[in-house]
Amino acid sequence: MPGGRFQYGHTKGSFFSITKTVDELSIVCPEGVVPENVLCEKGWKILKIQGTLDFGLVGILAMVSTALARAGISIFAISTYNTDYILVKDRDFNSAVDILRNEGHEVLY
Repeated sequence: MPGGRFQYGHTKGSFFSITKTVDELSIVCPEGVVPENVLCEKGWKILKIQGTLDFGLVGILAMVSTALARAGISIFAISTYNTDYILVKDRDFNSAVDILRNEGHEVLY
């Protein structure tokens, strides 16, 4: 499935994701809005898989995560109803973009 299209960041608004399970409440948001006394891990950048993804598509996250894992880059993936988001550490972002481009994906800024 090479040839995917990824977009770094967002053109409208900020990214927020809230997940609640029996064990935890997890909020992913811009670093600047996290209160000082809240446990968090900073230093992530986000890539959005552009376009609405059909639920019948198979292997999109596997394709991206496998390519990055081969290079030793870990990801944090979040899926929404419409698309997938891949977060990588700041230090790995440029390498991740290069890897995705070498795999035939278009990465837009």
